[in-house]
Amino acid sequence: MISTINLYQFRNGFKEMGRSEQFSYDGLKVLFEYLESFEDDIGEKLEFDVLALCCDFAEQTPRNIAIDYDFDLSGIDEDSDDEILEFVLDQLNDCTSVCGETDRGTIVYRQF
Repeated sequence: MISTINLYQFRNGFKEMGRSEQFSYDGLKVLFEYLESFEDDIGEKLEFDVLALCCDFAEQTPRNIAIDYDFDLSGIDEDSDDEILEFVLDQLNDCTSVCGETDRGTIVYRQF
């Protein structure tokens, strides 16, 4: 049994499960839109499972992603947020799925 939810219900589902800090307000919008697009691409509806989404996806700054995944930033101007962003997006796109970026400068992506 599948129930269609909207963005408000999606965000509220994270709050009800005690996971409201897992993603920012904007990050949840990016994730929601990504999942809706994915559903359209595969022609199937997904189950809304907050805990599974929290295990599968993350939201972080490009700099923190580089640190967590031990990306080699040599040759990159580490004072340039734009260069780090471009490099991290390239690395993520090679390894996993990028859901998108928020206006706050974070990236929502599938963890690997």
